[in-house]
Amino acid sequence: MKRGLYILFITTVLVSCSDFQKALRSEDVGEKFKLGTELFEAGKYNKAFRLFEQVLPKYRGKPQAEKLTFMHAMCSYQLKDYYISSYHFDKFTDVYPKSEKAEQAAFLSAKGYYYNSPVYSKEQKETVEAIEKFQLFINQYPNSQYGEEANKLVKELDYKLEKKAFEIAKQYDLIRDYKASVKSFNNFLFDFPGSRLKEEALYYRLHAEYNLALLSIESLKAERLQLAINYYKAFKKAYPNSQFQEETLEWQQKLNEELQKINTKDNTK
Repeated sequence: MKRGLYILFITTVLVSCSDFQKALRSEDVGEKFKLGTELFEAGKYNKAFRLFEQVLPKYRGKPQAEKLTFMHAMCSYQLKDYYISSYHFDKFTDVYPKSEKAEQAAFLSAKGYYYNSPVYSKEQKETVEAIEKFQLFINQYPNSQYGEEANKLVKELDYKLEKKAFEIAKQYDLIRDYKASVKSFNNFLFDFPGSRLKEEALYYRLHAEYNLALLSIESLKAERLQLAINYYKAFKKAYPNSQFQEETLEWQQKLNEELQKINTKDNTK
C-alpha cells in the first residue's frame, strides 16, 4: 500500500511539473493565469510567480488585473524577497486604493521594510523607512485588524534606533572622548525620553562628565564639577534605588571634595 501511495505521489508531481512546463511555454495567457492561481493557492509561490511575471502585462486594465497584481506581490513576500514585495504592494495600493486588499497590501509593504531592517549596529536607513511606513499605515487605518501588530513592530524598530544612539554615545565614553559622550547622551535623552535604556544613559552621562570635570583645566574645572554634581542629582532623583547607586555616590563625594578644594583656594586669595 505504501508503495502504491509513493507511486501516486511521484506521478502527481510529474504531472504537475509537466503542466507547469507546458503552461510556461504556452502562448495561452488564460492557461497561465489559471494554473498560476492554482499554484498560488497551493503555496507553490516560486512557480506561480514565474507564470504571473509572464502574464501581468497582458492583464493591465482588465478585471482580473487587481487579483493578479496582489497575488504577484504576495508571491514575492512569501518568497522573502521583501524589497520587491514592498515595491509591488505599494504599486497595488496606488492603483487600487479602494480594493478590499488595499489595507493588507499596505500593512505587508510596511512589514517588508521591517524585515529588511538590519541589526542595530549597522546603518539604520531601512529602519527609519519601516517606521515611516508603519506610521502612514496606522494613520490611514487607525482601526485596522493589523494595528496591534503594527504598533508592536514599531516599538521594536524604535528600540533599534535607541540602541544605536546609545551605543555610539557609550563608545565615546569607552575611548575617553568624554565631551562627545556627554553631548551624545544628552541628545539621546532628548530624542528618547521614555527609553528603557534611560537609567544607563544617565549613568554613563554622569560618568563622562565626572571624568571630564576631573581632567579639566583649572579655568573650566569648577563649572564642570558643578555640572557633574547636577547630573548626579538628576540621576539620583530619577533612580534612587539604582544598581549603580554605590558607585555614583562615590563619584559625587569626589566631585564635592574637588569643588571644595577650589572654593577654599579661591577664598584664600
